[in-house]
Amino acid sequence: MPVLNRIAEFHPEMTEWRQDFHRHPELGFEEVRTSGIVAEKLREFGCDEVITGIAKTGVVGVIHGAKGPTGRAIGLRADMDALPIHEATGLPHASTIPGKMHACGHDGHTAMLLGAAKYLAETRNFDGSVYVIFQPAEEGGGGGGVMVQEGLFTRFPMERVFGLHNWPGAPAGTFLWREGPVMAAVAGLEITVTGKGGHGALPFQTVDPIVASAAIIQALQTIVARNMDAADAGVITIGSIHAGEAGNVIPEVVKMTGTARWFLPEVGDLLERRFKEIVTGVAASLGATAEPVFRRAYPATINEGDSTRLAVRAAETIAGAAAVQHMDKPTMGAEDFAFMLEAKAGSYLMLGGGRGANDASVHHPLYDFNDEILPMGASYWATLAEQLLPRE
Repeated sequence: MPVLNRIAEFHPEMTEWRQDFHRHPELGFEEVRTSGIVAEKLREFGCDEVITGIAKTGVVGVIHGAKGPTGRAIGLRADMDALPIHEATGLPHASTIPGKMHACGHDGHTAMLLGAAKYLAETRNFDGSVYVIFQPAEEGGGGGGVMVQEGLFTRFPMERVFGLHNWPGAPAGTFLWREGPVMAAVAGLEITVTGKGGHGALPFQTVDPIVASAAIIQALQTIVARNMDAADAGVITIGSIHAGEAGNVIPEVVKMTGTARWFLPEVGDLLERRFKEIVTGVAASLGATAEPVFRRAYPATINEGDSTRLAVRAAETIAGAAAVQHMDKPTMGAEDFAFMLEAKAGSYLMLGGGRGANDASVHHPLYDFNDEILPMGASYWATLAEQLLPRE
């Protein structure tokens, strides 16, 4: 079965929604306009309930099947927030808010789930309940975790929950899947190195925190290279260094930030322990002091086996088996849908949105969601609901 015909009729409407969201991006927990439009449309579609204010700006729509609630239910989740990036696309629907941009396709995720909600509320071709979950603050705010903490799965009991992310690195209309780890756990790193400042011509009178910082950065790379099992995956990256204001002055303090990524819990523990040991130890060996912070953000996104097989079946129904491809290895990117998968069985698939070899990837100022895949994503959601909650 290709894209559902009724959903194909929504394509211009979904495109209009998506591009409107794109023009008006909102950062995590600030999605007041976006969530307001989502709630308004869910009511227009005839959802049985529309609940707002979960995790501040989150929205859940409740759609019962033809026989009303039966006790069976699934959840479908999309994220709504944008990124603090200056858009450089120059498109007619480019961001109207400087420094904010839908650079990860959450505008498209929201539009696809709205399209599925419109179809499901209109057709009711399933038995049970579908919860359409519009989540705030995926980009660093942990909105998925907040929704879980605020009782998402107790207020809306469901058997499984599913997520979907556009993937510009794969051809448009293909689906990517894997069981087990699909995205990494993540921690934010902060290091403050304190020495003794002074004249750049008289370094022997100082304790140079820049030299200590350079040694720390080099030593941190030995964690993955020499402390970890080579068969495991881990990343330690220092992404920013701030120190000094003049070329002939040795500063007092250096501040650095970075990121750590891993899949296995024991690897995360190793990264944290060795990070702290190396930062403090190397600094001390050079006469400086250092304060390391290893701030865990998201756990690894782990796809449950049965749910993944059900998701693949729905994807194959829409795209054909040849277009549903196994991911040989997970990505080191992170995703806070992980919090939902820690609490509930489910699966997270990728939907290809690539137009060609020169496509900008997500989190890039030239990225733009491919509107051609909107009916494919909405049809996948709708098919998943109809297959998992079949009418008797």
